[in-house]
Amino acid sequence: MIYTSQNVIDEFEALPERVVSLVPSVSDSLFALGLSSKVVGITDYCPSPDPSESEPRRVGGTKNPDPDLIKNLSPDLVIANQEENDRAQIDMLAEAGLKIWLTFPKSIDAAIVDLRILGRIFGLKQNALAILELLEKTYDWMRLANLGETAPKFFCPIWEDNKQTWWMTFNDQTFAHDILSLCGGVNAFAERERKYPLSADLGKTTPKMDKERDTRYPRVSMEEVVQSNPEIVILPSEPYTFREKDVKRISDLLSTTPAAQNGNIVLIDGRLITWHGVNMAHAFDELPRIFEIM
Repeated sequence: MIYTSQNVIDEFEALPERVVSLVPSVSDSLFALGLSSKVVGITDYCPSPDPSESEPRRVGGTKNPDPDLIKNLSPDLVIANQEENDRAQIDMLAEAGLKIWLTFPKSIDAAIVDLRILGRIFGLKQNALAILELLEKTYDWMRLANLGETAPKFFCPIWEDNKQTWWMTFNDQTFAHDILSLCGGVNAFAERERKYPLSADLGKTTPKMDKERDTRYPRVSMEEVVQSNPEIVILPSEPYTFREKDVKRISDLLSTTPAAQNGNIVLIDGRLITWHGVNMAHAFDELPRIFEIM
């Protein structure tokens, strides 16, 4: 059975004792909240718990976990994510009789709700609940602090094609947008929807209408980015791994923008904009510094 954040709480009268997490940010949260002893399986990309805790079994990648290995771990609950995990794999696990919580937070509010659900499902102790309460208070304070502030415009690519003719970015229906906006930036492509096929997204052909397709991650050409005139370009280390060598290359490509002219092309840890969970505390601390350079 596959549950969403709207109905997963109703399923658990008893606390789950054996959990497989297929989401690195969820694994990170489980460990930080003192639930390591209940985690029996994690992906190859998940962090490890504290060295004093037993290492859970690695079950493969986020896109291709080993279903037989997961089933043999006899989990009470498998936690997955709609964006990070392959839906066919999730369906296969559900058909095998496993209970799946399919998370999909597209905002900070939704991510905090998921953390609260985690607390309800596992009956968190007071010290763990205090972590969540501090996170919520920090979030509320930051929202109030940003009222009326003038924020710089940013462009944040999260992928590029191998010919370097376009970049993928995100609009305002994503967690990455929400957290960067909270921390002091204005997304240059907040209202830009993805079009299909690629040639339409790049403005070369007429788009084909398909309401079932995800429009939150548009692919933009260099010309479109230049026209957006970003004041900051943010290069994350994931999902695409931008490196130091990419800073000058992209600065040259965007040489007429304020970001390039003022040296405001910055590398960041991609987990700050992609990991929903307790890692948001690090994002709240580190991301505002990017926009302080203005």
